[in-house]
Amino acid sequence: MQIFKIMGRKETFFNHITEGNKTKGDFLTLGAAILDGETIKEAFVKVPLKTMNRHGLIAGATGTGKTKTLQVLAENLSDKGIPVLLMDIKGDLSGLAQPSPGHPKIDERHEKIGLPFDAKKFPVEIMSLSEEDGVRLRATVSEFGPVLLSRILDLSQAQSGVVAVVFKYCDDNKLPLLDLKDFKKVLQYATKQGKKEFDEEYGRISTASTGAILRKVVELEQQGADLFFGEKSFDVEDLLRTTRDGRGYINIIRLTDIQNRPKLFSTFMLSLLAEIYETLPEQGDSGRPELIMFIDEAHLIFNEASKALLSQIESIVKLIRSKGVGLYFVTQNPTDVPEAVLSQLGLKVQHALRAFTAKDRKAIKLTAQNYPDTEYYDTASVLTSLGIGEALVSALDEKGRPTPLAATMLRAPMSRMDVLSKQELNALYDESRLVMKYNEDIDRESAYEMLNEKIKKAEALKAKEDAKVEREKESKSRSRSRTTSRRSTRQNPIVKVLTSATFIRAVFGILKKVMK
Repeated sequence: MQIFKIMGRKETFFNHITEGNKTKGDFLTLGAAILDGETIKEAFVKVPLKTMNRHGLIAGATGTGKTKTLQVLAENLSDKGIPVLLMDIKGDLSGLAQPSPGHPKIDERHEKIGLPFDAKKFPVEIMSLSEEDGVRLRATVSEFGPVLLSRILDLSQAQSGVVAVVFKYCDDNKLPLLDLKDFKKVLQYATKQGKKEFDEEYGRISTASTGAILRKVVELEQQGADLFFGEKSFDVEDLLRTTRDGRGYINIIRLTDIQNRPKLFSTFMLSLLAEIYETLPEQGDSGRPELIMFIDEAHLIFNEASKALLSQIESIVKLIRSKGVGLYFVTQNPTDVPEAVLSQLGLKVQHALRAFTAKDRKAIKLTAQNYPDTEYYDTASVLTSLGIGEALVSALDEKGRPTPLAATMLRAPMSRMDVLSKQELNALYDESRLVMKYNEDIDRESAYEMLNEKIKKAEALKAKEDAKVEREKESKSRSRSRTTSRRSTRQNPIVKVLTSATFIRAVFGILKKVMK
């Protein structure tokens, strides 16, 4: 009788999972559901492709399989023709470009799931924010705009006003703001050589404000932002490429040298999201996303973000899904993601959490409350007992309703679960059309050079005017000197009479008569 009860429970559970995951449209299969520690073969856990732009979370303790889950999702999206953008903080995702060598444990896993295993490689583009190899990603200061730049620099309202004036001045005078060198030059010009010009046209700018802004810019430069700002600007349309056979490109941004530079990471992420939002058209109800982005080590964005920056991120997360873009945050604990962002995430893949302290146990209870109630699991207990490559999965169906919560044995990646060799990476760079397009250094004339030329001309003109004034002074001085000289050599009429020969003879004549 007990056996029939167990069989009945499994059958009911199987129907519960498969009925809840029925979808008319296209979908991704993540794996098979687990009940009472046993994988239920062919009880597939599916995610409708239509809801993949509703964002998501992949969380779990170190070593529980988050990166492999990310890899599985990226592979399946690529196969469906959806381009993917991956933030590779740890540098372990390049293996997507090569097929899996296979392993008996992979075969065993897929036998339990009820899915065939197909090893394959995927179309990959390696990108970089720094001087590492790969497609260079850059943006100009002008593309940021005054509002976004002020938020990145965490400026006060008065300082933000100064930045807005700087951008307005550059627009009015056709001065391209390409890199931070340009921006700093205009700031310095506003309170020095161009002070009078700015005061007359835009109002007085405080040197204290420009000094504070310059210090914030220097801080950003110290994290490597001078490499990011400049030309050639990256065109976000190049993230949407597909191959001739219809598979989406997996664009991997290697960020292994950026973990100690979170300010640069958040700057890049916010500019990229803003550019994507501005560039892509409203999608409507197309039934499939245009682009899916995975942000690994998401806490690097949120931990260093100011309130203004967090507000901007929250706004973009809410709005960008209308452009068909899904954002997936990968982190150790869901609490790393702000509540306002967490509430926007439709797909949650929660790997095991570890309870070492009372604080950990409290966090696990809070995490369990983020998932739908189910009669089949004690969610908090399952969170601490999941094995590697297993996770609790909660998604949205095609109508936006939560699917049944399922502890899931996840399928294995079809590509290599390891990094590419140096030779393999070089071969990838050599084949890349985007490397040729973006890796040329361009330093055209911009605000820095134009203002320097303007200052040089102004100084030359002032020097010429000063020389003219000096010459006029010297001329007047010489004129006065000649006049004085002429006056000194001209005899007084009385003296002239008294000293004349006639006058002297007359005097002597009178004296002689007197003496006689």
